Amino acid sequence: MPTPHIESKKEDIAKNVLMPGDPLRAKYIAENFLDDYKLVNTVRNMLAYTGTYKGQEVTVFASGMGIPSIGIYSYELYKFYDVENIIRIGTCGSFNENIKLLDVILSSGAYCKSYFDELLDGVDLDFIQSSDELNRKIMNKAKEMNLDLKFGKTITSDVFDLYCDDEEKFRDHFPNMGFLAVEMEAFGLFYIANKLGKKATCLMTVVDSLYDKKSLSSEDRENSLNTMIRLALESIIS
Repeated sequence: MPTPHIESKKEDIAKNVLMPGDPLRAKYIAENFLDDYKLVNTVRNMLAYTGTYKGQEVTVFASGMGIPSIGIYSYELYKFYDVENIIRIGTCGSFNENIKLLDVILSSGAYCKSYFDELLDGVDLDFIQSSDELNRKIMNKAKEMNLDLKFGKTITSDVFDLYCDDEEKFRDHFPNMGFLAVEMEAFGLFYIANKLGKKATCLMTVVDSLYDKKSLSSEDRENSLNTMIRLALESIIS
């Protein structure tokens, strides 16, 4: 059943998938959170693992960086492997002075100026919502975990904003819609999920900010990411 980018057998992939960008983060999640896990994809070193969390099967499949990469992997997982739910888990930059370093954000929908949707389907969307069903599950679990989860609209960018020569000019490209954060993949995932009648959302940990230039310790970053990972796992099996 291999696709051009996935070597797994159909039975190797669970219906519920967590999708970090970094293949080594997929490996980390499998080793630290899953039981009886096995490596199910190594094509292009885009590592994927399937195991169990509290007795329920979960796949952790890396997406790579950017809309084109997550667009390919989410499409193939939904279309050819019958995946039903994907939660992207990753990092982001604050786009709001009230959003602090290490906050955990849940995206209600992603705004993007990419040409992705027009090239794929001849449509021109600027904003696409994430799954209400998945979002409700995540927000309920966050309450159970006493986690101060931030929920709102986010931006998907084709560039890493911190590398822009003029950060203020970068911000001026986007309308004043109360965006919380900026990242590089969610719009592509949400678009593919909506196109194929599947469900997707995105959880992110804030690791950089235009409003706060302090550096994060590796321990603080790891603890915050682990909280986000645990929230995603608890939610996707609920």
